[in-house]
Amino acid sequence: MHGRNGFVCPAGRHWKCIAVYEMPETDDEWNELAEVVSSSKFHHPHHMPVRWHKTIRNGDMRAVDAELADKTAVIARVGILTLSGGTGGWRVREAMNRIARALGVVCSADVSLLTIECTCVDHGQHETLIVTLPTTGVNTERVWRMETLMKDFENCASQLTIREMHRLMDQVEYQTRSSYSPAQVGFASALACAAFVFLLGGGPIEMLCAFVGAGVGNFTRRKLGDHRITHFACVGAAVSAACVAYLLTLLALSFLLPNAMSHEAGYIGAMLFVIPGFPLITSGLDIAKLDFKSGIERLCYALTVILVATLFGWLVATVVHLQPDNFAPLGLSPEVTCLLRLAMSFCGVFGFSIMFNSPVKMAALAGVIGAVANTLRLEAVDLASMPPEAAALLGALVAGLLASEIRKRYTYPRISLTVPSIVIMVPGLYMYRAVYYLANYQVTNCLIWLTRASLIVTFLPIGLACARILTDRHWRYNS
Repeated sequence: MHGRNGFVCPAGRHWKCIAVYEMPETDDEWNELAEVVSSSKFHHPHHMPVRWHKTIRNGDMRAVDAELADKTAVIARVGILTLSGGTGGWRVREAMNRIARALGVVCSADVSLLTIECTCVDHGQHETLIVTLPTTGVNTERVWRMETLMKDFENCASQLTIREMHRLMDQVEYQTRSSYSPAQVGFASALACAAFVFLLGGGPIEMLCAFVGAGVGNFTRRKLGDHRITHFACVGAAVSAACVAYLLTLLALSFLLPNAMSHEAGYIGAMLFVIPGFPLITSGLDIAKLDFKSGIERLCYALTVILVATLFGWLVATVVHLQPDNFAPLGLSPEVTCLLRLAMSFCGVFGFSIMFNSPVKMAALAGVIGAVANTLRLEAVDLASMPPEAAALLGALVAGLLASEIRKRYTYPRISLTVPSIVIMVPGLYMYRAVYYLANYQVTNCLIWLTRASLIVTFLPIGLACARILTDRHWRYNS
């Protein structure tokens, strides 16, 4: 089963999901690697990781003939690896069901934001396993690799052993941890937020300052995350660093441009990289499939991040006496504005996709989808006087339809293309203004901006759900 560059399936071809890497060979080496990856010199882990190779009872037996406990461990690990990519509960359950059918057992899974409770039944026997993640995040490459691995498991499950299945998942787990350095992720967020500022109405000065602020902020978040600082502390520190970097850059420009300090409104754009668009959108998709537990937990997580981020942004603004003013008109013609919106939408979606650990080709395809869908949304508001909420529904629907067509040619999961392409439509500016006015006891203004933000956020997953109903027969039905 071993090839020169990794595993080879029984049909004689290399596994599509595995790249060429120097990987451990024995179970003891895999356990040692897992111990190093999960260890910390600062504390014992709050969530004790499962040493999957120590759970194997008979690793040399074919998976379809293995004991129920071994099958359950494989199915649960498939689920937790897919969940760690940040995808919705429906897709996690689908992946577990696919491998369960290939192994000849019945699987019932309860999926939440961080935990999976899996019960497998086979010939009167049943086995239950509960697995959990230490934290949540987004990793679209892992979602893609796991989907590819599922196809190979379905084709070759009858000839693979339990140990071989675990080793294949080992490679996916450790090779997709992070494809980009902190500096690269910082640059991607800088590009995305600078483009975001233009789409909100900002000019070159606001874009430059947001570029610096977002780059510093997301670099800070990534470095703190690598040191395992708790999640919301990373968010608060990143937002504070982004806003301060924006203001320092604006102050430096004021020595060259006397009116530079009048462009302070763009500092909001410097913190938009922390808006959790991925869980915000997938929560709506889970609720649309009646998966309320996963959907509500994702929604609560997203709202908590938004609250922490906007409160820290408000604190910085209060200290330096900033207000969320409107951007000054740029005076561009409709034709030039449309072309720039296409370019900036592509850059924004591409940057967000890189932040989600998408391969460059996947990020570029998502950027193309986002450029078309987001520009259509903005032009519909300007030229057709369409309400922003209806335009959000239209943009998300178009993004979903385009992703379905692109998926016919490429193997990328639909969710890895659609969600990054509409994250740029999430009204982070509206959310910040709602919290800003709330913190200043201007309840009427707070309710206005909160209502506008809530309606737009609601219509985005509705648009994606409509596209899935139209194009995906598996998603169209309850079972």
